[in-house]
Amino acid sequence: MLTIESVELLLLVAAVVAMAARRLRLPYRVGLVLGGIVLAWLPFAPDISLTRELIFNAFLPPLIFEAAIYIAWPSLRKDLPLVLTLATVGVVLSAGITTVGMHVLAHWSWPAALLFGVLISATDPVSVIATFKEAGVHGRLRELVEAESLLNDSTAAVGFGIAIAFATGTAITPLGTIQVLAVTIVGGMGCGAAVAAAVLALAGRTKDPMVEITFTTIAAYGSFLLAEHLEVSGVLATLTAGIMLGNLGPLGAFSPMGREAVQSFWDYAAFVVNSLIFLMMGMLEAHQNFTRVLLPVSIAIALVTIGRALSTYLCCGLFRGSDLRVKASHQHVLFWGGLRGALALALSLGLPTTLPYRDTVVTVAFGVVAFSVIVQGLSITPLMRFLGEIGPASADASGDTALEPSL
Repeated sequence: MLTIESVELLLLVAAVVAMAARRLRLPYRVGLVLGGIVLAWLPFAPDISLTRELIFNAFLPPLIFEAAIYIAWPSLRKDLPLVLTLATVGVVLSAGITTVGMHVLAHWSWPAALLFGVLISATDPVSVIATFKEAGVHGRLRELVEAESLLNDSTAAVGFGIAIAFATGTAITPLGTIQVLAVTIVGGMGCGAAVAAAVLALAGRTKDPMVEITFTTIAAYGSFLLAEHLEVSGVLATLTAGIMLGNLGPLGAFSPMGREAVQSFWDYAAFVVNSLIFLMMGMLEAHQNFTRVLLPVSIAIALVTIGRALSTYLCCGLFRGSDLRVKASHQHVLFWGGLRGALALALSLGLPTTLPYRDTVVTVAFGVVAFSVIVQGLSITPLMRFLGEIGPASADASGDTALEPSL
């Protein structure tokens, strides 16, 4: 269980890792994963597990909300056709390539290949947002990558539900699939809008920063939990609430002191949650036996990489002749910056225990996530520096920016 004692220990380790990452100029989240691997083998390691419920109900809402309050709606609205294409067509294309490849090359059954292809196809908002904060990336590139990672989670979640139905023998139809997708999207956005509207109405009646912080916390978790209770997209609900409060709140609902307090609170909340997630991810990775699935893991890494490349370049190519054209260097970062992380682990851990291939799918998912966080995580900042997306100072401070505010 995640007790007060275990949280204290994990935060102490996170603080030490943050200090070491600065000196070693190591990406903070990579240091956390490596620190978690080491911690798992120490005699005083806390006995905790990173479960689907913990990720979805405790960790995702604050991370999504914190990222959403900094998204400028005018910029997002302009790029929305591109972002939606990447988050829908791109995810489906990537999942399809991985599914077919795992069936043909790894000789997995179609249900197992489909489940894996869907759960690993979406880039993880937790990993992506942490990466770009550390690298000090701003402007359109960061908006595109973060917005896509926040939106494509809903596509993967709906697809995962369909894949589960297929794997368990439940009848599914094209019309039923469209209905589920529509209800999930509209319902999630509706829950987020309703909670945000209520919070904005209440926040306008107080000038107490502590109360205003409390209202935003209610918005983050309340929108997510309400949507999940109604079986619609919790991520879209929290994303909608965050965008509304971030763009409408400054118009007068929050006091000037309250806005500053809210931003500081959510910057720290994101740091704490990121620290816990990546440390616990490393502890889980330490106990995975990858030797028995070395070949499937290698095949999966290659397929996921190819799928991400094709989906990124093909989707961006559709807008080549328009005002939404994405320059080549941005496309390269979109491709290599599509990290997998806690979301893929949460979906894999949520697989029914009755499925005979569940353990293999979970272990291979862990292998792909380990490659993504460590290999891609270590190389994305040098890649952006090589492409001229960040300056030498930003790149060298990769271990330093984890503690800095997003704005």
